[in-house]
Amino acid sequence: MTQAEAQFSWTLLLGATSGIGRAVARRWAALGQNLLLAARDMDECDRVAADLRVRFGVQAQCIVFDALALDQYDNFWRDCLSRAGGNLAGVIVCHGFMVLREQTDLDPQLIRQTIDVNYTSPALILNLAANEFEKSKRGYIIGVSSVAGDRGRQSNYYYGSAKAAFSAYLAGLRNRLFKANVHVLTVRPGFVDTAMTWGLSGTFLVASPEHVAQDIWNALQRRQDVLYTPFFWRYIMFIIRHIPEFIFKRMKL
Repeated sequence: MTQAEAQFSWTLLLGATSGIGRAVARRWAALGQNLLLAARDMDECDRVAADLRVRFGVQAQCIVFDALALDQYDNFWRDCLSRAGGNLAGVIVCHGFMVLREQTDLDPQLIRQTIDVNYTSPALILNLAANEFEKSKRGYIIGVSSVAGDRGRQSNYYYGSAKAAFSAYLAGLRNRLFKANVHVLTVRPGFVDTAMTWGLSGTFLVASPEHVAQDIWNALQRRQDVLYTPFFWRYIMFIIRHIPEFIFKRMKL
């Protein structure tokens, strides 16, 4: 998508008040992109939208979105299409949920919430987007997954397994929509300086949300299929994926 094209279209951003979501919103708005900001906290979303309108002169509207309200997705999607006036250029999924594995071990509801927010929710929403874009033969879909989905690790395998499922879903969606000229980008960030990772032990090489947002924009322009951000995570995860299991299960990862 070129900057000129961005000025006449809308992007739906789910998880607009997350750390990465805010950075993506600013990057897109700086390039003239109008934004539908979907979030659960409307007060915070309104502040984000007002800042984008004042700072960048774009249109920015907030839409209530609860990732766990799965039965409301059809109505939510119709509202998005109506607000975009038939000119929805793309959908970006940034929402996610992660708690310590030790907490999840003791609470089956947290297991379900982890799966539903990180996999079920984006799969259902993006299926609606895919059906729409496939008919019009245009558009883009960006899913923010995680390097945690590259291999199950004892420290976060609930979250990692949900992200692995999401990455596999995006790969299949990319193959399905290729003939319709719809671009599907899988984003696999490493550790990012957001509320989700704040205070988390064992983090290293932490990137800023702004760095990640710029990488996502660049990957979209190149019509890249998979993005590891920052770039060195591609090599880190290549090594982790190829550690023999008899060694890996003894490692504290």
